[in-house]
Amino acid sequence: MHILLGQTLSFTADPFRVPVGEALRHESRGAVAIEAGRIVAVGPADEIRAAHPQAPVTDHGRALISPGFIDAHVHYPQTAIIASWGKRLIDWLNSYTFPEEARFGDPAHAAGIAALYFDLTLASGTTTTVSYATIHPESVDAYFTEAQRRGLRALAGKTCMDENAPDNLSDTAQSAYDDSKRLLEKWHGADRLSYVITPRFAPTSSREQLAALGSLWGEHPDVLMQTHLSEQHEEIAWVHELFPEAQDYVDVYDRFGLLREGALMGHAIHLSPRERARLREAGASLIHCPTSNTFIGSGLFDMNGLMNEGQRIGLATDTGGGSSFSMLRTMAAAYEVAQLRGTPLHPAQLWWLATAGSAHALHLGDRIGTLAPGYEADLAVIDLASSPAITQRAARAETLWEEVFPTIMMGDDRAVAATYVAGRRV
Repeated sequence: MHILLGQTLSFTADPFRVPVGEALRHESRGAVAIEAGRIVAVGPADEIRAAHPQAPVTDHGRALISPGFIDAHVHYPQTAIIASWGKRLIDWLNSYTFPEEARFGDPAHAAGIAALYFDLTLASGTTTTVSYATIHPESVDAYFTEAQRRGLRALAGKTCMDENAPDNLSDTAQSAYDDSKRLLEKWHGADRLSYVITPRFAPTSSREQLAALGSLWGEHPDVLMQTHLSEQHEEIAWVHELFPEAQDYVDVYDRFGLLREGALMGHAIHLSPRERARLREAGASLIHCPTSNTFIGSGLFDMNGLMNEGQRIGLATDTGGGSSFSMLRTMAAAYEVAQLRGTPLHPAQLWWLATAGSAHALHLGDRIGTLAPGYEADLAVIDLASSPAITQRAARAETLWEEVFPTIMMGDDRAVAATYVAGRRV
């Protein structure tokens, strides 16, 4: 048993569905009791300490004890090319992504980047990531090996591409199926790891490959599937040329058994009414990647409209197309995108998206993303006065959210006072 003291924030409901005041519990002097990697109690500090008088205590003062951040869409192999200049999606892939990903057949290179990637994300308070690897099985092994060594809850899959990709980054329909199945059987359910079936996106997969991966998903319905959807207009036009028989981009995936609950659709910016209705009906998760969408000029995600329709939505950095490893910066970008659409998000909604909302999108809402008894003790402790600019603004706050919002908008890794993985400070 170990007790952490600080401000505590626990979501009890979705602040997009109920008034903010009814969606959370906040203790200005709270405590989280942890045992065997799980939360056993959350509440007022005096009550928790009285119930467990012999437990050692770590006092984080006025810092906010939050669930660890959950990044629902990343490309860990792009760590080294983050913040590369001046491209849109297709040019980005050809100029930066594909040359870098070609290096991941080297197990030593893959292992080095995986270690660096988790160093960077944990320093930013992110405790769960969902990554695309490369076509190389070695890239998947490196990511999961490093995540397992650190005790992380982590998800990933081999990226599959057999068309419109460089020869050194192309597999086949059969090898994509075989490699993915072998990796799934090796890693899925090992400790806190989950395999995700991963066609990169429709333009880089043949009909045969999409069908093969749809079959694999049908054989293993408990795993997730991730891909990209409607990120840029040029991409959508390309999909229409490649799949003229399909009604639209969503229908391409639907035809091959790649659209149902457990589908993680990255970006999902430019959707028709039919596509939106079908995604909702299927129960797919839409993953909002705001720093990426602005950095490579993709467009403005319709958070308000999609939430009002009842869509399931998570939040993500999309590193390295996204320009930051920080979910604080990602929350800030989500706020800015929503402002540009005329529908500002409340700070509670932003925080929920980065924690419980993303957990819900990943179908892990019963395990992570919430401060509550029984949940895995993955935590981020956030200093709400981490820089002079933030300190002077937060000092004027009269409510919790006035105190938190400056850190959302101006915070970085300096704001992360501590990160805990399964109850262990890392």
